[in-house]
Amino acid sequence: MKALLQITARDVPHSEALESHIRQKAEKLETFYPNIMGCRVVVEVPHKHKHQGRMFNVRLDITVPGKELVVNREADEDVYVALRDAFDAAKRQLEDYGRRQRGDIKAHAPVIRGKVVRLIAEEGYGFIETPDGEELYFHRDNLAENNFDKLEKGSEVKFLEDIGSEGFQAKRVSTGKHHVAKGEADEE
Repeated sequence: MKALLQITARDVPHSEALESHIRQKAEKLETFYPNIMGCRVVVEVPHKHKHQGRMFNVRLDITVPGKELVVNREADEDVYVALRDAFDAAKRQLEDYGRRQRGDIKAHAPVIRGKVVRLIAEEGYGFIETPDGEELYFHRDNLAENNFDKLEKGSEVKFLEDIGSEGFQAKRVSTGKHHVAKGEADEE
């Protein structure tokens, strides 16, 4: 590992095999994010229970440009399992951090406002007019609050546009009343 690696063992007997294992795991982290500046690994046995075997806790503090990533994995009877879990969690955090730095973040669909223009209540579907004048199909199962029976023609709604088998349609439709602030609800 090019970065500074510090290993601390508390109430755990020193073992060359354990230290070598930690070094290998730490080196592998650089394959997921090469700009690691430092890594502190603490392995400890915090509580000694008579009825329970020795439980190992592992904490990783990983310094990367602009941030400190912390992984805390508690209690496993096998120190190697505790290390595996902690380093797996660190790997995921480093991959996520790298994606955010590169701008590879998944874009979420924007919430669109519209109004109900047609309801076919007996069949459980309707159509919403979008701000640009298109009509999108929606089914009662796509309502976030499950309040299809309370919808009327002209009801204001929020939704996500999604592609379905018949083309674009409205998903996760909500009336938005639960988003109204308390003071605003009193004025209505």
